Amino acid sequence: MNTRTATLLLAAAMILSACEKPDPKIAEAAKAAQQEQAAATAAKDFDGAYGQQNWEMAAAYGEIVTSKYPGTPTADRVRPLYEEAQGKAKLAREQRRVESLWSYMSTPVKTDKGKDGTQLSASLYAKANVETDGRTPRPVQLIFRDHPDWGRSSYLVLQVGDFNCYGGCKLKVGIDGKTKTMAGRRPKTDEAIAMFIEDERGLWRMLDKAKELTIEFPVKAGGTRTATFEVGGLKQDKLPGWK
Repeated sequence: MNTRTATLLLAAAMILSACEKPDPKIAEAAKAAQQEQAAATAAKDFDGAYGQQNWEMAAAYGEIVTSKYPGTPTADRVRPLYEEAQGKAKLAREQRRVESLWSYMSTPVKTDKGKDGTQLSASLYAKANVETDGRTPRPVQLIFRDHPDWGRSSYLVLQVGDFNCYGGCKLKVGIDGKTKTMAGRRPKTDEAIAMFIEDERGLWRMLDKAKELTIEFPVKAGGTRTATFEVGGLKQDKLPGWK
């Protein structure tokens, strides 16, 4: 065989070799390995956030890993932890929401003896307006107050209408569906449309770990009305004397 013939045969062999199709299993394995490597890299952010119990960040990173790299071993490992983080992130957002419903005030006051004192209060509005005068529904506010002279009080405040409770009345107070009767009293004052809930300490203690408070009260417009409050965000340490 001369040199020219050998060269032609070698070229033909190379062309034939180049025309052969690659093994699809090898290609699939290579692609899967690349996906797994990318998933493992992305999961580092998830693992870090999960370890720090930063549930909202963990949920965000977990969504990236499970949606972008489905079927990889890393995505399969992350998925149940991601679902757990999703649930805890939702609870964290809800807790922030109900905490934001409360307002706390610390107000300097002069006592009856002329000394400097501080009035503390915690308040929130009913989650839905209530019709109290036969006309338009308006906000109803619940207030817990600690005054150096007047002591501790819990009361409702209306914007319009009035309570039918000047001689005292019975209130239906519900905590997460469990109802009890408590005494109410409307003081004779024009400063505010307010009605005291007489067992203020008992009401305060009922709110510990509670989620929803309902108070049914009588009004001068006739009948009774019910105000519902989302109380789960109360920070009881804001009024340290109410233990």
